[in-house]
Amino acid sequence: MTKQVAAPRRICVVTGTRAEYGLLQPVMALLRDAPDFELQIAATGMHLSPEFGLTYREIEADGFSIDARIEMLLSSDTPTGIAKSIGLGIIGFADALARLRPDVLLVLGDRFEILAAVQAALVARIPVAHISGGDTTEGAFDESIRHSITKMAHLHFVTNQGAARRVRQMGENPAHVWNAGSPGLDAIQNSPLMSREELEHSLDFALRETNFLITFHPATLDAQPATEQFAQLLEALDEFPDAGLLFTKPNADTQGRALISLLDEWTATRPNARAFTSLGQKRYLSAMAHADAIIGNSSSGLLEAPSFRVPTVNIGDRQRGRLQAESVIDCAPQSAEIVEAIRRALNLDCRNVVNPYGDGDAAPRIVEHLRAIPDFDALLKKRFYEATEL
Repeated sequence: MTKQVAAPRRICVVTGTRAEYGLLQPVMALLRDAPDFELQIAATGMHLSPEFGLTYREIEADGFSIDARIEMLLSSDTPTGIAKSIGLGIIGFADALARLRPDVLLVLGDRFEILAAVQAALVARIPVAHISGGDTTEGAFDESIRHSITKMAHLHFVTNQGAARRVRQMGENPAHVWNAGSPGLDAIQNSPLMSREELEHSLDFALRETNFLITFHPATLDAQPATEQFAQLLEALDEFPDAGLLFTKPNADTQGRALISLLDEWTATRPNARAFTSLGQKRYLSAMAHADAIIGNSSSGLLEAPSFRVPTVNIGDRQRGRLQAESVIDCAPQSAEIVEAIRRALNLDCRNVVNPYGDGDAAPRIVEHLRAIPDFDALLKKRFYEATEL
């Protein structure tokens, strides 16, 4: 009798931003090459927008095939526009998931695009595996989105022990919460970086003796407008006229387009500054490796930068509450405080800094835990685990 071989189980990975894709890519590569899994990719959000660099092309350049494209971004990034984008996303993912019929949906993080995908999966009875739940970021509504996704998810791949504790505290099954570490560190280990000369040639930009890599996103829960906070950062950077300033532009968040407009206007009159819609993973990690400081409020300054022993100036409350390495310096979004923090960073010895987000083997752990689940459908009915049971 011929032994029947089980059909590969379909894992649909959702990605909506350049940064999130950079974290997911090591997991996607292992799933693509695994004979017992069939990788599906759903691209949405900024990946499909010319305004944000059509970064779906980076996914394809890495050898992946995109199985579904879900258009959801509106031209408005007002609160009303973002809320409507979420609604469009739910509609689009409802159709995509009905066609793809994945066995499990794999998502990462806390973006509103991912919230739309997970809501559609919930009512379609598709189990959800969530990477990077349990973190805290008090300055943005991403905090609430992340915890909402946790309650709709069934498998939890967190990046640190504190996050694991919080996910269990939310009543999730402790047997389905694993501290895998951040897959972004896998990408650092697996990606050959550019030399300084290669990076300069690729960017068409001459690095200076001192260089900063800068990303500033709107802190969506702050009373102070994002444009005012960003103006304070730009004023502070003018105190370092000899430094090379490499900016990556903000995400498609509330007021994101207003920040892009300010940035374009500011860099147009400063020959030591250049702004990029997207650097792509290899160039971004290479720029981080050659930078003297990472400045802004991006999670990459906390998650990836410590692995390069590069200091981070973390501005404002967007990342407040997130686990930090000793190389991270916090400051308020005020020009004088930012200047002082940058000066401290330039004198900070980071040679012995330890990255608290893992060891660079997150992707194999995630794939092995997925492989060990005998029946994804059995995950659908969840019970709430009381604190006394944890």
